Amino acid sequence: MFESLIGLVAIIALFVIISRQQSRIGLIERELGALRSLVLSGAVPFAARPSEQEAAEGEAYTAPVAAPAVDIAPAAISEPAPVQATQAEIPAAESVPGPWSTPEATPKTSEVAPAAVAKAARQSDVETALGTRWAVWVGGIALALGGLFLVRYTIEAGIFGPGVRLTMAAVLGLVLVAAGEFIRRTGFKVPVQGAAGAYIPAILTAAGAFILFGTVYAAHGVYGFIGPALAFTLLGAIGIATIAAALVHGQALAGIGLVGAMVTPVLIASQAPNPWALFGYLAIVLAATGVIARMRDWKALMAAAFFGTGIWTILYMTDAPGANLSAILFIDTVTLAVLALVWLSSRGDGTGPARSFDWPSIVPGLFVAFSALGLSVDLVFAAAGDALPGAVLLMVMVAVALYRPLALPLLYAAGLATVLIYLGIIPPTSIASDFSSGALGVDGVPLATANVLSLRLGIGLGVVFIAAGLWAARRFAASAQIRAASWAAWGVIAPLVILLALWFTFGNLDRDFVYAAVAALLVVVFAAGGECIARAEEPPLRGGVAVSFALGGAAVAGLLMLHMAFDSGWTTTLLGATAIVPALATRWRSYPVLGWISVAAVIAVLGRVAFDPTIVGAEFLSMTPVFNWLLPGYGVPALAFGFAAWQLANTTDGRPRLAMEAAAALFALLTLAMLVRHAMHGGVINSDAPTLAEQAIYTLIAIGAGAILIAIDRRSPSSVLRYGSMAVGVVSVAFVVIQHFLVLNPLFTDESTGRIPVLNLLFLAYLLPAVAAGGLALYSRGKRPKWYSAMLALVAALLAFAYATLSVRRLFKGEFIGLWSGLGQLETYTYSALWLVIGVALLTAGVWLKSQVLRIASAGLIAVAVLKVFLFDMSELEGVLRALSFIGLGAVLIGIGLFYQRLLTRAAKEKR
Repeated sequence: MFESLIGLVAIIALFVIISRQQSRIGLIERELGALRSLVLSGAVPFAARPSEQEAAEGEAYTAPVAAPAVDIAPAAISEPAPVQATQAEIPAAESVPGPWSTPEATPKTSEVAPAAVAKAARQSDVETALGTRWAVWVGGIALALGGLFLVRYTIEAGIFGPGVRLTMAAVLGLVLVAAGEFIRRTGFKVPVQGAAGAYIPAILTAAGAFILFGTVYAAHGVYGFIGPALAFTLLGAIGIATIAAALVHGQALAGIGLVGAMVTPVLIASQAPNPWALFGYLAIVLAATGVIARMRDWKALMAAAFFGTGIWTILYMTDAPGANLSAILFIDTVTLAVLALVWLSSRGDGTGPARSFDWPSIVPGLFVAFSALGLSVDLVFAAAGDALPGAVLLMVMVAVALYRPLALPLLYAAGLATVLIYLGIIPPTSIASDFSSGALGVDGVPLATANVLSLRLGIGLGVVFIAAGLWAARRFAASAQIRAASWAAWGVIAPLVILLALWFTFGNLDRDFVYAAVAALLVVVFAAGGECIARAEEPPLRGGVAVSFALGGAAVAGLLMLHMAFDSGWTTTLLGATAIVPALATRWRSYPVLGWISVAAVIAVLGRVAFDPTIVGAEFLSMTPVFNWLLPGYGVPALAFGFAAWQLANTTDGRPRLAMEAAAALFALLTLAMLVRHAMHGGVINSDAPTLAEQAIYTLIAIGAGAILIAIDRRSPSSVLRYGSMAVGVVSVAFVVIQHFLVLNPLFTDESTGRIPVLNLLFLAYLLPAVAAGGLALYSRGKRPKWYSAMLALVAALLAFAYATLSVRRLFKGEFIGLWSGLGQLETYTYSALWLVIGVALLTAGVWLKSQVLRIASAGLIAVAVLKVFLFDMSELEGVLRALSFIGLGAVLIGIGLFYQRLLTRAAKEKR
């Protein structure tokens, strides 16, 4: 089983190596083909200085000579680097032909066919790869496996005792390491360019380290010759020594040593594990790796070291009942210290645009933040440390990010962990975890951290984020905008989340003036901080992203203040009124964010209205018409939004101004619609059952919004406003056709039309939408496509027709006009007369307005009246009503004929 496993690993490694080299060979062949074409065409002149021997022998190629091994040792083993050499470094007789050989001047007497040149180049390239790189790589693997197989064979054959076998394996490992160092020190040369990737000293050293790891583990785990402490020490020393040897052998060897060092605690088992021994060892490995990685700028090695240390920390924390809190804090502190004092000690301040952050810092940021989160929300750790250690870790992370600007990921990790911790103390949905069972979830039980200490720690963390965030944002405002924006963002997000969580957990949700005062203080601090950041910008007072975050935080703090200090009605009203404040501020500062803060106030008010259309709650809304909470709840925001739009038009005049104009018009319509609905339904405005009155309000709002968008588009043309206005018009027409005419028509539903003769449901649902649609059709003529105006005009005519017809029905039937109550003869005759009158009115309006749609609608309605008279009235009416029906129809038709004749005669005269 052991040999099969080793053989499988060797086969996989060999397959990976061969695949990689095949891709390189293909690339080289393509490059050689292009180069050969240029040479044969004469586009590339030959520049060569052949030696006397080469000139005499007429050779076509000479080989470049590799630089000394000491010059190429720091390069990565897996990445071949071009090797430059001079002619004098190697005799011409030792030249080796290869694919990178410099072509010499070919004698005129020897002509080589292109196909033969290509074949020779390919053969030389394959020979170079097989003889230099592949042989070295496979040989290194074979040496490492051979040492293990030798030990295995002596065990099975019983040739030597365990001690002798282990001694032989150790000697082999040391010999390989010594051989690698000897070859490196004696001036190892790579005679073929590209073979530097198969650096023999590094491969021999790696094979020796591999054998030494296996020997020490066998001495402890298989034979028990040495104890856990000595085995642990030896394996760690081998790992650290291998990492140190990477300074002269390359990063790949450092990776091998790091993997061995991180796996060592797994290989050495102990009946009584000591966390201080584990984390002390990890601290040494991490520090040594950090020093070496910094000297060679090996980012991947440093990130791997942080990753291994973090994994060990989390694995240890999963054993929560026996976890040592001090040991966890120790390794987290060492991780941050290595990051700040070792890895980032000589990497500059990162103020340039290309140095926004150091990506290896992401790894320790995530693991330390997760550790702080576990210490704060896990019940066992919270009970042991009262949530204080987690908060201290978060503060240290912020301090490191402030001390080392390139460690910006630590700020994000600390901010995210703080947000999760304090959202978790909000009952009843608390974020909880149980590291002993590896669970992290949400439950309904408040955590043990929701106590007075968490309140104090929240205040401390909030102050730290505010102070560090605003100070750093001002520091980097002119030189590093992304970093400044990051600090400003977390400087407002974390304190606001903490304030919200503490209010929900410890405050009075109805009204709490203490937390409202804190929120008001945050408004002042964030606004002043935004002004300070703006003054540090280049050019000053530009209002960049960092300033936008600070002022946006002030706006959110103001919103929280209103919710904490006032009830629902006053909150909605004052929130709408506060849209004036940022608009007025544009008189002194032209920050782009100010207008959008006003728009955010609109969104907040819309959210509150959608959540509670009654403003104060249905049970507290007065039944008095007009003078109730609906008037200030909708009217004050409408006035405030209108004033803000006017102010923005005089200062910044951008998209926020358009949004404020639309919001002002929308809330004006909502104010009227809600007051009408309140008066009609006796103080009830939110009902689950849909009604025609409610739908009529929605239709009026849609039509009004379409007109508003057209007006805004005329002042500030925009494709969004253009197509948006047409979309709103189409939606309003769909409302009319589906809801007004079919689904909610009182003729079919028998809904009460109200007791008032004129101002009733028919007035609200048919006449007002008819007037609105007609006005929009008239207003949109010449501003929108003809089909749009024609559609609205037709709908307006149909609504007017429906209002008139249903009003006649109500005149005869009363409050309820359901179709199943039948038709009387006088009612039937009235419909005929009414439709004829409406047809004549539409004809007159169509001629006056020069609207073909109205004239066609008039013709259609009169045609319907004719059919009704001949098909229905003839059979249903009797006596004088039947005669009057036909007489009236005839008179109207003759009058229409005379009218058209006169109209056509006048048109003919005008043409002459």
